[in-house]
Amino acid sequence: MPITAIYAGLLTLLLLYLSVRVIGVRRAGKVEIGDGDNHQLLRRIRVHANFVEYTPYALILIGLLESMKAPGMLLHVLGATLLVGRVSHAYALSQTPHILPMRVGGMALTFMVLGVAAVACVTLGLPRPL
Repeated sequence: MPITAIYAGLLTLLLLYLSVRVIGVRRAGKVEIGDGDNHQLLRRIRVHANFVEYTPYALILIGLLESMKAPGMLLHVLGATLLVGRVSHAYALSQTPHILPMRVGGMALTFMVLGVAAVACVTLGLPRPL
C-alpha cells in the first residue's frame, strides 16, 4: 500500500513533532503527569491528543480503500487533504489565542476525509450483483 504509506509516514512525522513539543514543556515545567496547571502544556497535550484521536481512523480507512483498489487519485486527494487538515488544526490550536477559522477549517477537512473515506469503504465493500 504505497500511497497510504506516504501519508502515514508524513503524518507520523507530524505526530513526533507534536510529541516532542509536549515533552519540552513537561521538562521545562518539571511536570511528570497531567498538565500541572500549566496552560501551555494543557494546550500542547490537547493538540497532540486531538491528532491521535482522529488521524489513525482516517489512515485505516485510506489503507482499506487502497487494499480494495480504489483509484490512486482518490487516495492522494484523501491523504493530502488529511495532511493539510491535521497541520492546519495543530497550528491553529497551538497559537494563543487559537486561530478559530483555521482550527475549524482543519477539523472540517479531517471530517470530510473521514466521511468520504467511510462512504467509499462501504460502497466498495458491498457485494456486487452478478
